[in-house]
Amino acid sequence: MALAPRWEAATGRVMERMARGLAYFGGFLLAAVAGMVCVSIIGRALDGFGLSPIKGDYELVEAGCAIAVFAFLPWCQLKRGHVAVDIVVQNMHPRVKAFSGLVGDILLAIVAYVILWRIWLGFGEKFPYGSDGLRAWFGFGPRPFFPETTYELEIPTWIPYGLSVLGAALFFVVALYTVWRSINWVSVGYEAAA
Repeated sequence: MALAPRWEAATGRVMERMARGLAYFGGFLLAAVAGMVCVSIIGRALDGFGLSPIKGDYELVEAGCAIAVFAFLPWCQLKRGHVAVDIVVQNMHPRVKAFSGLVGDILLAIVAYVILWRIWLGFGEKFPYGSDGLRAWFGFGPRPFFPETTYELEIPTWIPYGLSVLGAALFFVVALYTVWRSINWVSVGYEAAA
């Protein structure tokens, strides 16, 4: 017997819209970073002609790629795009295959929680604002003595951490949803298209 199949389908539509939107944002960000790298390389190559590379391009690539990775994780989880050993699973009985998918989704939900937990703690170490009581309530610990910034552009490092936290949080929520979806697939005896 499936667990609230109508609610699961409605929740799936919401998860898909949110994950797709975040993945589009990550794709746009990655394309912008790639364009910036091309402009910077051209600037380096034509340095003698009055052009120059983009200042802080390494910092922008680092932050942009980190944010993009966390933006892609929810969509990847929703569509079961993570690495799998299909050669082993493809010849299994549909119910066993559905159960195998459930086990994988449970394990990925645990991994998503650990990632969210650790990136949250990292964000708390970098975030320089808030009273001691509020910081303790959020589990941030003491405020940093000197707010950390990037070297060249002096971008506060808590900003990329915060954007990564958003992606990690949606990854965890989507992972919980995929566990629910997999439970319903096991109850009907086969996996539907993700």
